[in-house]
Amino acid sequence: MRDYTLAHLLLTPPDFAAQCPGLLYRCSQEPPVWSAETGMLELRGPIDLATYLNGLSIAKWRRYTCVTAAYLHIELAGAADIYLTVIYDGDRIARRSERPIATVDTGGKVEAFDIPLGIPNEVLIAGVEIFPKGSCAIASASYYSKVYDDEVRNVHLLLSTTTFKKEHYITANIENVRAARATWPADVAERFQMLVVDNGRTLNAEALSDDAITVIGNDNVGGAGGFSRGMMEAVERGATHVLLMDDDVRILPESIFRTLVVLTLRNEEYQGAFLNGAMLNIERPNIQFEDVAFVKMDGTYDRVKPNLVLDTVDDLALNESIDVEVDRAYGAWWFSCIPTSAIRANGLALPIFVRCDDVEFGMRNEPTYMTMQGICVWHEQFAGRASASVDGYQYIRNFLIMNAADDLPFERQFVARFSRTFNIYLRSMNYWFCDLMLQGFEDYMKGPDFLANASGEQIFMENRKRNEPLVPVEELDQDIMAQISPDMRYFGEFLERPLLEKVIEQFPHDRHILPERMLIHEPAAIYYCRGAYPGRATAARDTLVALNMDATKGNIRRIDRDRWRSLKNRYRAVMADWRTRGKEVRASWKAERPYLTSTTFWKRYLGI
Repeated sequence: MRDYTLAHLLLTPPDFAAQCPGLLYRCSQEPPVWSAETGMLELRGPIDLATYLNGLSIAKWRRYTCVTAAYLHIELAGAADIYLTVIYDGDRIARRSERPIATVDTGGKVEAFDIPLGIPNEVLIAGVEIFPKGSCAIASASYYSKVYDDEVRNVHLLLSTTTFKKEHYITANIENVRAARATWPADVAERFQMLVVDNGRTLNAEALSDDAITVIGNDNVGGAGGFSRGMMEAVERGATHVLLMDDDVRILPESIFRTLVVLTLRNEEYQGAFLNGAMLNIERPNIQFEDVAFVKMDGTYDRVKPNLVLDTVDDLALNESIDVEVDRAYGAWWFSCIPTSAIRANGLALPIFVRCDDVEFGMRNEPTYMTMQGICVWHEQFAGRASASVDGYQYIRNFLIMNAADDLPFERQFVARFSRTFNIYLRSMNYWFCDLMLQGFEDYMKGPDFLANASGEQIFMENRKRNEPLVPVEELDQDIMAQISPDMRYFGEFLERPLLEKVIEQFPHDRHILPERMLIHEPAAIYYCRGAYPGRATAARDTLVALNMDATKGNIRRIDRDRWRSLKNRYRAVMADWRTRGKEVRASWKAERPYLTSTTFWKRYLGI
């Protein structure tokens, strides 16, 4: 048997999460202090390391891999009692062992210790709590296991990140990965490479590349095209796995290291599994937004887990206990590790530019997903970033394509939801969103030849010009702005209303069919990417002020019966076309999907 490192403990939080040390350790007394001079974490009181980034997800290690027992390797100076700390399913506290699992005293110099943890089988998360006896400082620490040589799989991982004119993010990530890789054991580092697909062709590829990191220019073919290029490179280079990662994220290279180890030690049951990293909120770094999601039958997406506060013990336990192996699951491509065997068997992404590319790939492959605390990225939150060109056109078109190409059962429910959403947005005078929703449906009905020969970039840029024009509120008509007082509660979650009010709001009321004398001429404020909610405050008004989440930008919507009538007629036409030719169009997408996801197609599409 040989020792195999599972995870390194982090002694200082990353700069973007400096205000959340609870991701690394909990302390009931004075917190520890990092000494740049000694390069050690100086303890001022007890610290508990059974945390999101420093706890060992022992239940997941035992489930996914050959790991059965774990050990702590720690290098420290001074004296301390070290206890085992464990978290069980449903725990609201971390439980400390009755007796120390080790007592150490180095006389002030740095010494290394290897300590068996002896973790009970029912434990979700394990760690250690260190009680210093006088002066004590930690130089480094890691968890490891003992494995047989024939349990170690031959894994080669290619990290592929697609970027488009986000030099600040991507160059920092490149240097971060390069520096961390230099500290990894040679047998791990040599099995890892990083590929940056530069869709904007704005990076200095020669200066940023080395023997382990490659930057290549690519046409702007969106995330789907950039990630497909990365998948092709992974297959051609003989990688066993490709890790797809967004460019506008903040990363911990330790997450990549742990990914490599999970893959290397995975057991037979999870040999073909995908591994998805969680997305944490860069604005609130202790909040987990999502790790695995799934598609509901009406075409909406939902997260397997709710928002979780990861520096609390009860949410740590919840995070590791909720099963992500659910039906119709997919993993978003901010951090998604895919076996290249799946690519060889089922193809590359569909050429749909952005939105639904990762969802479709998950639906097509129907993988088992693995997740583990500490494998994650930090990303800006999505709330308040909706746009008609993406959430209208791209989503409608691409979800319909996915449903047809992969022969999924969501179409009728999705079209019903499309109709309901269209009418809600139309009666709230969001003509821009309705226009682009219809365009998405109309382009789907054109069939696969349209997509195979269209420029995704050109479509995307032209559609952006058709978005509702949101401008700083100072530039809007101030006479109208003086008449509104936005209730910011309406801009977050829907408020609870009496049942009768909810029922009334469901009626297909529409201000456009009211005679002029029945319209209310005083304006009201609404959230720009939702219907005219609440109905009691906005119904029958001929002017609405649509505002973004923080009410800093907006647009004044005025009733336009001609535009309303034109959109209604387009809607009736596309629905009639779908009822007449829908089965034929669906069959054509299904027939062409193998070609549209093939290397042959993508090399032609990318011009390589």
